[in-house]
Parts: sequence; structure tokens; C-alpha cells
Amino acid sequence: MTRRRTGRTQAWAELLRVSALFSVPGDALAGAAAAGVRPGRGTLCAIGASLCLYEAGMALNDWADRAEDAAERPHRPLPSGRIAPSAALAASAALTAAGLALASRAGRPPLVVATALAATVWAYDLGLKHTPAGPGTMATARALDLLLGATASTSRNVGPHRRAVHALPSAVLLGAHTYAVTAVSRHETQGGSTRTPLAALAVTLAVAGAASGEALGTRPDTTTVASPSGPPAPAPHPTLPSSRPLPSAWPLPSRRPLPPRRLRPSRLPASSGRPNPSRGLGPLLALAYARTPATLLLHAALNPSAALTERAVGGGIRATIPLQAALAARAGAPGTALALLGLVPAARALARKVSPT
Repeated sequence: MTRRRTGRTQAWAELLRVSALFSVPGDALAGAAAAGVRPGRGTLCAIGASLCLYEAGMALNDWADRAEDAAERPHRPLPSGRIAPSAALAASAALTAAGLALASRAGRPPLVVATALAATVWAYDLGLKHTPAGPGTMATARALDLLLGATASTSRNVGPHRRAVHALPSAVLLGAHTYAVTAVSRHETQGGSTRTPLAALAVTLAVAGAASGEALGTRPDTTTVASPSGPPAPAPHPTLPSSRPLPSAWPLPSRRPLPPRRLRPSRLPASSGRPNPSRGLGPLLALAYARTPATLLLHAALNPSAALTERAVGGGIRATIPLQAALAARAGAPGTALALLGLVPAARALARKVSPT
């Protein structure tokens, strides 16, 4: 009885690819960092929603590919009979509902983003995966997951729409990485592609270069700092095109200058001259991100076998974590970046027991 239960647990772990779960929480955390807000209750709801929707996609993927896996990967849980296809489909539907329920706890904008994310996941698994739009659809899903964390993380100064706009560059970089990994994964069962791993390597290096730099602009909840010489002088009143003086019945209103606002050190703009503690951390994390899949992609390009291609895909999935950390450091959140980096050893250890692909 115990052995049967252990085997069933192992089968569900393979179906849901639990070793890849460590790459999910960083989406919401990187989104909160890119939006310039600290993680909070809404961020936790976004992480829970992301985990549920990610696992829903994994179960739905194997349900949709059960006939193909029976020919190419008969050891998978559904073709081998360890899990019934109806159970996998029911689990996907239940996880999708749970993800949307968690997103709704963070507010209406996160629920809208989560609904778009769920629709993208289901569209990918049920029809778009084997079309040219497949990699772009998966990249969109990852980008939406980061934006979910940005909109769910609350801020008193910035609305959810502006937070999403500020997080958009990070979402684009994460989506580009996902596009490259998904393009390579289309060859993991048969291999044979040299050009795709090389293109993915070029994308990886480009994303690493962009992630190593400092985010443009100031943090979204920053305010202007008064000049040391005192408050700014009031703006001069506009002059009329005519040289005739204004009648005395139309006096110009006087404008009293506002007192300067004092800011906490954490809200100073990046360009204020204050040293940024994450300035040196970002390039290091970007290098760690590029190093993770670069060698595996090069091996897959030189020897495009199915085994090496599958290893390159696994390395690309694990590289998502240091990329998320680099994006957090780029946004000025070194604590979040280091916390995400701590997930890498656990993901690597679990990947030895359960394949992330």
C-alpha cells in the first residue's frame, strides 16, 4: 500500500514537473521590484495564483499530448497508465479555478491579468503549441505572470496600471528568454536542430546584457527633492503678445511656493548620487544567468541530439531564476534578488529526481 502511494505521488510529481516550480515565484517578486514596491499580501496572492496556473498548464499539456507521448515518451504518467487522462484534465481545471480565486483576493486588476494568463496557457496547450505562434504564446504567458506580480503588489502612491507600465521592460526580457527556451524545446524529443540552439544562445546573451544594466528612469514612487539652496522660485507668469499693460481690474494671482518635501532614503531617485547597493550585484547575477544555459545550448548546437537538446531546455528553465534575480537587482531590490538566488540549489537538487521538461 505504501509503495503504491509512493508511486502515485511520484507520478503526479512527474506530471506537474514540480522541480520547475522554483522558477515561478520569482515572476511575481521581480514584477513587484520592477514596479518599485515592496512585496506584500498582494504579492503572496500573485505567487499562489502563478503556482496554480503553472501547474494547471503542466497537467493540461500532458493531457493534450497524451497520444504523441504514447509514441515518443511512453514513460510519461498518462501513456504509462499511472494517471488517468480524466484526472489530469480535472486537476488542470481545478488548479485554474484556484489560481483565479487567489488572484481575485489581490483585487480586480490582478484578476484581469490572471484571466488573460489562464486563457493564454489553455490556448497554448490546446492548439497553439504546435504552430509558429507557440513560442510567442509561451513568452506572453511568462510576461503576464510578471505583470501579475506588479499589479497585485499594493502601493499608496502608484496605481496598478502605472505599476504594470513600469514593470513592462522586465516582462519583455523575461518573455524573450522564455521564447528562446520554448523554441529549443520543440526539438527536445527528436533533436536535429543546430540553428535554434545558436539563436537561443544569442538571445540569452542579449537578455543578460540588458538585465545587467540599471533600469532607466527613477522609481515610480519617487518625488522630487528640493534644491539645497531653498525652494524653487515660482514660475514666471506668461506675457501677452500685446505690449499693453493689463488693466488693474485683472490682477495677476500670487503663487506661494510649496515647502520642500523630505524623502526617506529608500525613495531617493537613482540619479540622486546616492550609491546603489545593487549596482554591482546586477551584472554578477546577469552573468550567472547567462552561464547556466550557455554551455548546454552550445553543446546542443554542436551535437543536436535529443538528449543534449533536452538538457539545454532544462538548463534554460533553471536559468529563469537567476534572470529573475538579475531583474530584481536591476530594479534596485537586492534583498529580493538574493532571496531568489537561494532557490537555485533547491531547484537543481530536485531536478535530479524529477525532470523539469
